[in-house]
Amino acid sequence: MNYTDALSYIHALSRFGSHPGLDRVEMLFRKFPEALEQKFIHVAGTNGKGSVSAMLSYILQEAGYKVGLFISPYIVDFRERIQINNQMVSKQDFVDAMSEIKPYVDELADDDIIITEFEFLTVVGFYLFKKLGCDVVVCEVGMGGLLDSTNVIRDPLCSVITRIALDHTEVLGSSLKEIAFQKCGIIKRGAPVAISSQSLSALKVIREVADALGDPVYYGENLTVHDVRADLDGIRFRYMGQEMQTSLIGEHQVENLKCALAATEALRERSRLDITADAIRMGLSKVRHPARFERLGRHPNVILDGAHNPNGLAAFANAVKAYTPAGNRTLIIGMLSDKDVKGVYQLQGLFNRVIATNISNPRAMAAGYLAERLKEIFDDVEVEAHPKEAYQKALSYGGDVFICGSLYLASEIRPIILGQQEF
Repeated sequence: MNYTDALSYIHALSRFGSHPGLDRVEMLFRKFPEALEQKFIHVAGTNGKGSVSAMLSYILQEAGYKVGLFISPYIVDFRERIQINNQMVSKQDFVDAMSEIKPYVDELADDDIIITEFEFLTVVGFYLFKKLGCDVVVCEVGMGGLLDSTNVIRDPLCSVITRIALDHTEVLGSSLKEIAFQKCGIIKRGAPVAISSQSLSALKVIREVADALGDPVYYGENLTVHDVRADLDGIRFRYMGQEMQTSLIGEHQVENLKCALAATEALRERSRLDITADAIRMGLSKVRHPARFERLGRHPNVILDGAHNPNGLAAFANAVKAYTPAGNRTLIIGMLSDKDVKGVYQLQGLFNRVIATNISNPRAMAAGYLAERLKEIFDDVEVEAHPKEAYQKALSYGGDVFICGSLYLASEIRPIILGQQEF
């Protein structure tokens, strides 16, 4: 098996879709029990969990730990989902792990037990982190928490929950209370919990679960961070007596930053990890997290964001208003068919024109249909079938260019932008 074969095999599993539950993945882990015998930091939430995971990974690396990072989805390269010290695992290591695990997946399939793509990837990632000697693993939940395949983690160093909002309601529930209950499934007895600012209904659920298990809660919103200044160059602030900065952009990233710092406090105080102020400062200065209000061009500004649900689109809208000049703005948008276009109403009045485009994904909403829906919100809506043509058209208008709607769109258009745009 080569790398292309490995990707083809694992992508073929996507046809089975997503089936919440732990029974299947636990069967597979019985073949590799040592992969679960690691130190994990488990991160759930609706928005911000990828950013918080990235911050924790960089901080822990600067603290001298060998850090595994498990995230989803990827932007350009599939191996972004499995990183060690913030570098993708090698193709050979990925293939070797696939070759080791695949026979057991096939064996289960013979008994009509179908392992999904994400379940397989979870085992591959955990297997590699153990095999390659990681000291600690930062693991981002795929969807929800309670029934997510990553919830085979039984004894985390810390459970982290970023902002909870409505998303995946067809699976997780129609209310914030129901969704919060699913997210809180990652909270385990004996592990501290670090959280972002939450709605009252979500906070009530988190507190009830943590209290029932006797776990301390570290609140990001209560963290003492001084002189916070945020603009298009990132966030600057004072913490633990030091001037610090990160290139992540937006008020929502200030919230994510505080959540990550709350988690580091929990890890220092409860798990005895050696994380100094210098490690925090250096780690945050190196954080890179593609497609999260990422500035890819300056003249004009080109901003790429994977915002796709109401909470994410609200953060995107706030950042557009706060950090970019009013005037000639063009938005490129592509969405999946299971997303609620109504969330885009939050972008009303921010853009001179909107270009709807397609996404190369079976669940994509057709650009023409999306455009018709968007005409209820924006006065000037166009259709360009391919993201490349959409980007070229946006540049032709001469103003700032923004892209949002899906991380799948971000993964297609980011290489196009980087190939054409110079700083």
